[in-house]
Amino acid sequence: MKKVLTIAAITIAAFSAKAQTSSTATQTVNLNLSNAIELTFTGSGTATGAAVNLAFNTVNDYANGVTSANQELRVRSNRRFGVTVRTNNANFTYTGAVTPAPVMPVSGVLGLKIGANSTGGAIASPFSTSAYAGLTSTAQNLITNAANGGNQLFSVSYEAQPGFTYPAGTYTVDVVYTATQL
Repeated sequence: MKKVLTIAAITIAAFSAKAQTSSTATQTVNLNLSNAIELTFTGSGTATGAAVNLAFNTVNDYANGVTSANQELRVRSNRRFGVTVRTNNANFTYTGAVTPAPVMPVSGVLGLKIGANSTGGAIASPFSTSAYAGLTSTAQNLITNAANGGNQLFSVSYEAQPGFTYPAGTYTVDVVYTATQL
């Protein structure tokens, strides 16, 4: 009789227990973000822009200077940032037939103007959207306190006014832009 009662008790317990319908598991996901910034030319998609050729073909070009088309740059940064500009040398490098090579200083010859600025930052003096400001081999603030984001754009154009002092040839200098997180 005890066996019958024990089997009955087990059978009742089995039927009275509810089946489990859910279970929970938890896992922590950590995003380990680093500071990241990138400056590229939109035309090339790289940090090296296409060469800007300013051709002086007429007397009026020498008298009035020559300007370039806008050159657009993009900054992608997860923090606010600033942009500086400088040339890689105080003087242009000369390629031509004159010996000794003439020395043309960047300062007083090559200027830069902001064409557009959608970075959320301020254009730093002496640069502006209305007038060309001279470039030098010393880094100058171009844009300050720009907003973080994945498509912060600005464009620049160049103006060269070498006057009538220098002989024919190609005069070259690199313009270097640096974006730095704040």
